Amino acid sequence: MKTITKSLSTGILLPLFFYGQAFAATAGIAQVQSFLQNVITTIAGLAGLIATGFFVVGGLRYITSSGNPQHLERAKRTIFFSAAGLAITIAAFVLSNIVSGLATNAFGA
Repeated sequence: MKTITKSLSTGILLPLFFYGQAFAATAGIAQVQSFLQNVITTIAGLAGLIATGFFVVGGLRYITSSGNPQHLERAKRTIFFSAAGLAITIAAFVLSNIVSGLATNAFGA
């Protein structure tokens, strides 16, 4: 029991003595903004690729439905939901760029 208590107290208290070294590097707002923009751009690109894949799947289902109403409806839903997802992704990307521009003007990065 003493070993566990000693280990926990060392693990909790030891970093307090070296906090200056851990937090010595400061990051500017421009670096944070650049990182967030890169993350948003990457996620939007991946969402676009996924939506394109679902467009292809929906189109193939539509072509191969052979007039079956159930398969045709399923293909239409796939295409509709992939278009809706792509529209939401584009809207989120545009909105994030607007907010980023406003933040840059407000904080002067």
